[in-house]
Amino acid sequence: MKRFLLPLVFTLGLGACADADLTGPSATCTAPGTLNPMHSKAAALSAILQHYTTAGLPGCAVAVYSPTEGYWAGAAGFAKLEDQTPMQICHLQYGQSVAKTYLAVAVLKLYEAGRLPLDAPITDYLTASVSKQLPSADQITVRMLLNHTSGLPDYTIDPTYTAYLLQHPRSPLTTADYLGYLTAKKLDFKPGSKFTYSNTNYMVLALVADFITGDHARYLQETIFTPLGLRNTFYHNSPTYLQQPDVVNCYLERFGNGRVENVSQMQQISVGSMVGDDGLVASPLDFVTFLRALFEDRLLQPATRQQMMTWVNDHKTNKPTYGLGLYRVEHQGKVAYGHGGGGIGAGCALYYLPEQQIYFFLGVNLGTLTEGKLVSKAGELRKALLDELVK
Repeated sequence: MKRFLLPLVFTLGLGACADADLTGPSATCTAPGTLNPMHSKAAALSAILQHYTTAGLPGCAVAVYSPTEGYWAGAAGFAKLEDQTPMQICHLQYGQSVAKTYLAVAVLKLYEAGRLPLDAPITDYLTASVSKQLPSADQITVRMLLNHTSGLPDYTIDPTYTAYLLQHPRSPLTTADYLGYLTAKKLDFKPGSKFTYSNTNYMVLALVADFITGDHARYLQETIFTPLGLRNTFYHNSPTYLQQPDVVNCYLERFGNGRVENVSQMQQISVGSMVGDDGLVASPLDFVTFLRALFEDRLLQPATRQQMMTWVNDHKTNKPTYGLGLYRVEHQGKVAYGHGGGGIGAGCALYYLPEQQIYFFLGVNLGTLTEGKLVSKAGELRKALLDELVK
């Protein structure tokens, strides 16, 4: 997940732009007809979604799959509050940091093809100019980027970066800009010595993939999206890919008081500026189809997928936490594998529950990085859905 100093940045930054039109496009899309309306969880999951949108969440959407019952998806609330466009399961949800899992798969496909050794120093696959901006780059391996053990500082919590957001809340940034926030920085810890989540790792991974493929976004399209038939998944395929009408509008609970503001343009600019660690939108069903293909070994060889599930411990809890682009989490004693994400105006979760053989995606069009009444409701929604799915 992204970690910004959002309360400060957007309490002041939005106020400075109060007269700007922050709303994005809206459209009513057509939902696919390949779902199981008799799914045993349909009524309970629909009731949960309805409860939390009635409680104030702008909108939310869910998709689930199991081998015995097939696909089901549902939505509640609004994709755009201003004209009350209903949230539908075909609306495109922001993947936020779930993009890391997609990039990890792409990197591991390069590894399988013999093009990218995981334990090679990243300096072998970066230009000299980029390597110079990364502290101790010659000590960092591709694997360390994948499992967040590199020690690279997280650019999203750099004070200079947050100050820029404060002064230019709707100005796009480039990867070169993000790298600039790392210049003259030191590592947070010795490479390989511990796990600390850093968005910088996956931004650099995208540059590594670019070095090998020429265009990592195109590589994702050719090796993941197209083979799986993910026609409603988009990642840096055009300058305006986040402006298509099926992308949800996004909202921020700026003051934590239950009132929201439309921050769709800020969300688009923020997500569109990020590569590797963010930048992907998709329909709920496409998200689930991707994760299903991963765990059914249709994207990677079984041994490679097992490497993804070689967990490093969180030094704070001493529990196995992160693999190569995957989190390992527990809920009510049940294990789940996947990733979550949060942004200025959206949040999501994509996980596989192996004991129940259930895949699920949850997307909400409310920023989940701040604290507030509705942000807490988003957390409660995720818990309520998981409670139902692990029964």
